[in-house]
Amino acid sequence: MNIKKVPVPVPGILTLLVLCLTLIGGQSYAQTDPNDDVAILDRSSKAFVNVVKKAKPAVVNIKVEKTTTSQSPSQLTPEDMFNHPFFDQFFGPGFRQQQPKPREYKQQGQGSGFIISKDGFILTNNHVVDGADSIKVTLSDDRDFDARVVGTDPQTDVALLKIEDPANLPVLPLGDSANLEPGEWVIAIGNPFGLSQTVTIGVVSATGRSSVGISDYENFIQTDAAINPGNSGGPLINGRGEVVGINTALYSRTGGYMGIGFAIPINMVKSIEDQLQREGKVTRGWLGVVIQNVDKDLAESFGLKKAGGILISEVQKDSPATAAGLQQGDVILKLNDVALIDVSDLRNRVALLQPGTKAMFDIMRDGRPKKVQVSIGEQPSDFGKGEPGASADQSMEQYGLTLQELTPELAKKFEYEQDSGLIISDVTTGSAAEAAGLKPGQLVEEVNRERITNLKDLQNVLKKSNSDKVLLRVRSGSYSTYIVLSTK
Repeated sequence: MNIKKVPVPVPGILTLLVLCLTLIGGQSYAQTDPNDDVAILDRSSKAFVNVVKKAKPAVVNIKVEKTTTSQSPSQLTPEDMFNHPFFDQFFGPGFRQQQPKPREYKQQGQGSGFIISKDGFILTNNHVVDGADSIKVTLSDDRDFDARVVGTDPQTDVALLKIEDPANLPVLPLGDSANLEPGEWVIAIGNPFGLSQTVTIGVVSATGRSSVGISDYENFIQTDAAINPGNSGGPLINGRGEVVGINTALYSRTGGYMGIGFAIPINMVKSIEDQLQREGKVTRGWLGVVIQNVDKDLAESFGLKKAGGILISEVQKDSPATAAGLQQGDVILKLNDVALIDVSDLRNRVALLQPGTKAMFDIMRDGRPKKVQVSIGEQPSDFGKGEPGASADQSMEQYGLTLQELTPELAKKFEYEQDSGLIISDVTTGSAAEAAGLKPGQLVEEVNRERITNLKDLQNVLKKSNSDKVLLRVRSGSYSTYIVLSTK
């Protein structure tokens, strides 16, 4: 799958509208008067036209220019090619001439945006303006403005711009993306392929899309309203003419529209935009736990009746979670009485909380429900720079895993504490361990929720088990996670 961020006409939609709308009052399509169909079609078309007429003036074209100092492949000369260090191994360093200096060249790009206030604030995507030396904004009435970046949030791909000395600016109202439902009509407006003020219409295909791989915090609206390169940063609008999302990316194997586009929900954007206006940056809430989704196997291992919730696989030292008494092995079910869907849902909700906020978590601990109140902290500046732990381990041949004791040399090499577990030395191809993502060098800290420091500990734990499954807590780098391995 190729997900492309893009720097937003669907044939047959109006025909479908006629079919849907003519079912009013229990009448079938075949029983309606053709003249009535034409009238319904005309009214439906005019409804879209009226929304677009009000919205288009507030949608802008954004052109950026940046200076790149690294050498462009198209600018390499034959002399430059023979100066490559590759030739040293054949002819010695004296063969090469003096290395050419990197040449500066201008790189241009474009995207879309929309005006949200009379004093000239504009929302767009961060990737549209990232690294730009200059930003030009063109309005629908052909007025041009220089724009400055007020602030950006790369973790959600949102940017806030400002144009100076505006007059008579059109503004788009912001709606409520929480009320969006699959099947609802939406309109995308932008500048795909440089074609300004292009309008496409479709429906909301899904909401709450995460794990797409576009940004750190994902809760995308999926739509089939056509989104193409140049639509990035433009508005996704509901039937009342309100912005419900920022068009951000498309799913494509060709580079063009294939029926799936993604937009950032405007409710997420509102909080970010407010902070960017006030502070020029975004401050996020922080809990201080490593988490994972609870599947059927994990639910069984932790005494839960069914899969669901978010398992805490590690509680970080000196974190809000530690101070509140959250523990490794707790399963989080709700945050402030709102049921949590998955890891992404919890991560997004915590990140949107302001530091110092009191949050109530409903958890399961050792099979019993419990409430824990946490004072949310501020996300550290280096948050997310470490490598998340991948997976798991086991120590028996039937799982395809070979473990060995952690020697001082291995502990130093892999930066583990001495006597902190067993290290994975080999993973059998095609085994359950390989399927779970286990790799040599990872550290098994627990087996069936019991700490192990040597092979004798491991044998004692496995002797007490009469199951064909084993629950491992595995560390990789700075993080650990739970893994269930099965011989079935």
